Parts: sequence; structure tokens; C-alpha cells
Amino acid sequence: MKKRQLGNSKILVSEIGFGCMSLPTGQQEAEKIIQVALEHGINYFDTADLYNHGENEKIVGNALKNNRERIILATKVGNRMNENGDGWSWDPSKKWITTAIHESLKRLQTDYIDVYQLHGGTMEDDTDEVIDTMETLKKEGLIREYGISSIRPNVIDRFLKNSNAVSVMMQYSLLDRRPEEWLPLLEEHQVSLLTRGTLAKGLLTAEGLERANKTGEYLTYSSEELLKTIKQLEALDAPINAIALHHVLKQKDTGSMIIGASSIEQLLETLEAYNTEVSEDVLVKARDITKQDVYTEHRA
Repeated sequence: MKKRQLGNSKILVSEIGFGCMSLPTGQQEAEKIIQVALEHGINYFDTADLYNHGENEKIVGNALKNNRERIILATKVGNRMNENGDGWSWDPSKKWITTAIHESLKRLQTDYIDVYQLHGGTMEDDTDEVIDTMETLKKEGLIREYGISSIRPNVIDRFLKNSNAVSVMMQYSLLDRRPEEWLPLLEEHQVSLLTRGTLAKGLLTAEGLERANKTGEYLTYSSEELLKTIKQLEALDAPINAIALHHVLKQKDTGSMIIGASSIEQLLETLEAYNTEVSEDVLVKARDITKQDVYTEHRA
């Protein structure tokens, strides 16, 4: 598994990162999947305090505690669970972040987080306070680096202009190419793209047509457009999931593709696609087939 530098930091992340949200809730079953990921060179593991009310962090912590020095551990903060557990509210305050990180550290059974990410963001946030808090956590040795997970261009732009962030996590795939407009901004600030949704909820896998028939519309794709697009991608001279992965990897700003797997079989399918060569000609055709949409909201 190849690795890439995360932003301008000293952190090297595997080109496929493991999205822990999709892990089974049983510890033993989850650990088997994580072990396969480790065996195939995946070193970046991404979770969040919000996932399963913190239980996901506990599972990840138990599974990785004996491999702490060889992995890059990332989690997120900003969504505060209600006391009765029936929902959450947005809280990017210094008070909450400095409280939440200690809870995450405890659940993850570690002394530090490699990449701590703001899990969202609005233009009403006190961005200076958030950044100051992240910088303080770095100085205290509780985190190595920080970033933001958001699909709001105006929030990302403001955050990058005023911070030393090393990463931005965005939904990005052949079926959602909106982030491409903003890649020059990431390059300008020497920030890496962490992608989620790279396989578009399974639409860019061997099960794509079956899922499309159930999904109907997807973003700006009508049901008919979606089915037509997937059929055209499937007709290209490479597996559709391999095309999807290598399209994202082709972007020089990509750091790691965060791919989830709820079973060993799913993970192995992704790894096989990653190891499949895809020609530039096929990638060009895939880009011609798919839409070049842009974000229509949160631009100013």
C-alpha cells in the first residue's frame, strides 16, 4: 500500500484509509476486519465521537491499542450528544472541544490523536476560537495535526485561510465531482483531501445497477441518468470500483480515500480494485461520462 504525505505535516497516510463508522458493533467481528486492513498496509483509521454514541471509538481503541505506533488515528469533534441520547447539537466551543478530546482519548485508549477534525462547521462559528483551541491541543501534545470535515466551501475557505490545518474531508466520487472546483484552494494552502463516499454508497461497485434501481435519484442524477451513467461506466475496460478509486487517486491533492467495510469480503473487494491498473484513457472516458457539478450553496 502506497502512502502519501498529509498536507505539509510529517504524517504519511495509506492511500486507502479505513472508515470505521461502518464496522460491526461486535468487538470480535470488528477486530477481524481491522486486522485484515492492517495486514494489507492500511495505516489510517478514521472514526468520530458521534459514531454510535462513542461506542465506535471504544471498538477502534480496543482493536488498535497494540498497534498504536504503526497507525495514524483520526477522530472528529463538534457534534455534542444530548443528555438523553436522542440526538445531538452543534457545539464547536473551546469548552466542549477540550472536554470532548479527553473523552475520545479515553475511549480510544491513547495519549494522543494524530488527526483531530472539526466535524462540520457553519459561518456562525467562532473560527478563531476553534483554531486557537486546536493549536493549544497541539502544543499540549494531545493532537499531532488537525483538519476539518465539511462540504461547505465558505466554511472551508475561512478555516484554511486562518489555520494550519493539514486536511479537509469531503464527499468525493465520480458521481459527486463538486470538490474538484476547490482543489486549487487546497493546493494553495498545502492541504490534503481526505475523501469519503468514494464508492458513492455502493453505486460504483459491482452491485451498482441493483443499488441504483433501489436508490432512484442521486444528487443531480435522475433515476434514468443514474442507470445510464452506471451502465456506461461498467462498459469501460476496467472494473467500475477500480475506475472509481483511481479517479480519486489521480488527483494530486488526495491524501487518503476513507473507505468503509462492514465485512472482510467488502474490504478485500476494495483492496483488489485498488491493486487493479486502470489506464489514463479509461479514466478520461469515465470523466467524460460523469457530470462536473459544482456546489450551489454555502459559497459566500
